[in-house]
Formats: sequence, C-alpha cells, structure tokens
Amino acid sequence: MSERRPPSPWPSTVPSRQVEAPREAPQRRNNDEVRIYGRNACQAVFARRPHDIRKVYLLESRLGELKTVLAWCVQRRLGYRVVEGADLDKLTQSQHHEGVCFEVRRRPPLTFSTLLQLLPAPPKPALLLWLDGVGNPHNFGAVLRSAANFGVHGAILSQDSALALSGAAYRVAEGGAEAVPIAQVAAGEDVFGPLRNAEFSVAATVPREGESLYTARLPRRLVIVLGAEGGGLRQGLIDRADLHLTIPGSGAVESLNVAASAAVLLGEYYRQQQAGAPRRERG
Repeated sequence: MSERRPPSPWPSTVPSRQVEAPREAPQRRNNDEVRIYGRNACQAVFARRPHDIRKVYLLESRLGELKTVLAWCVQRRLGYRVVEGADLDKLTQSQHHEGVCFEVRRRPPLTFSTLLQLLPAPPKPALLLWLDGVGNPHNFGAVLRSAANFGVHGAILSQDSALALSGAAYRVAEGGAEAVPIAQVAAGEDVFGPLRNAEFSVAATVPREGESLYTARLPRRLVIVLGAEGGGLRQGLIDRADLHLTIPGSGAVESLNVAASAAVLLGEYYRQQQAGAPRRERG
C-alpha cells in the first residue's frame, strides 16, 4: 500500500493516477481502535467525531467522493493510503467495505446513569432499547440502524454483555451506530429503579402469550427489552417487566430474529407517537 500526504493547500483536482499498492496482511492496531468500513458508516464518523479518525484507507475510485475527508487528514497530518480492493478485503476481513476503511478511536459505552441524564425529562416521550445477551454483530448493527431510523434515544447493554461495536456492526448499521448512544450496565447496578423514577415503563418482548403489539397502547416513555437470538430474554427480566409484548404472525415460524423484531417494535411505537402528535395546520 502506498501512503499519500499531498501538500497543503488541498489541490483543486484529485490526481487521476496512483502508484499500485502492494498486497499487505492486516496490520496490528491498538486495542482502543477499530476499523470501520462502508461509505455511510465512515461518513457518519467523519460527520460526528472526525477527531477520532487515526488513518484512512480507500480505493482510487473514492478519491473524489472523500475529498473533504482527505483534506482533513492533510490539515492534521494524518496518514491516508490509496489501496487496491484486495488490500481492503484483508484490512477489513470483508468484501463489503465499499472502497473505504477508517481506523478510528474506539468509543467506550456510556455509564447507565450518564445515558439517563441525556434523555428528555418527563413527561416528554422517550424510547430506549435494552439488549439482553444479543451477541451477533450483524444483528447488533441492524438493530442500531432501525434504532437510528425511528429516533431511539439510547441502547442499554446488560452487565454481562461482551458485545462491542465491531467493524461489521458499524457497516450493517449504515451510520446508525453514531446516532444512538450506547450504555452498559455495571455489575450489580439497579436498572429498574432508576428507569421507573424517570417514569419509564419496561416492555419485555416474548414470542407468545404477550399482548399483541398491534392492540397495545404503548407508553410514551418506554424501554423495549430484546433477548438473545437463541434463548430469548432471561426469565428474571420478563418477571419484572411492566408489560409483555408479542408480535403476531402466521405461526409458520416461532418468532422473528432480534433485528427484525426490533424494526417491527420500533416502527409501531413510532407510528403510535406520530398518530398521537398534534397535526400541523396547512398555511
């Protein structure tokens, strides 16, 4: 791979010819960094926290599209490298990189108490997701994409969750990972007490025998709890929840996976909130 550090000021045209980059194995990086790839994921990082970018890898075909990003790199003496597709395949361990990869400082999860401080105060509506044992990074990314689309105010990870935002999760989230604050519960920390003090209701999602999502009137301040792909929610969480929701279906399969369930649940909450919002009069 050949490193580019063009002179400043940024040239008015992007060079059309580049030296062919040699094939390289993925380089080792610090534990506090993650490789994020995919156009929307990388652009979201640049839009929200460009100071966390450490290095940029891209195909020659992306030079024009990422001109602003590369100018940022030049101004701050950050390296960027024009590489071949096979190099990006190795760097990202994926063929779905869309021609760009950023090495980015990893953003640690918030504390649960910090997340609560960021939320709208009662009685304003607010929506949280609580992920209990979700471990598949692709599902995690898909959940965050839906959460960003429907305006979720934050995601809570259980205290024993080892789930971290990987490059694959960022890629599937399509920028949603930057839009949704993520908090992790500390060992022994009470979650239900502070949530109820903040006037939240907790809804456990169950595959059967819960109230139908489409007949339930969802509280304006709501925490939706989603379980692991295999075992579902822990019984202790189900028992302590204020309501139990089931997504009705044909019965041909037992249930939707966690990412599909999240999209359906969040979409219904959003629909109900929009239906209850005052209508704007046309001027």
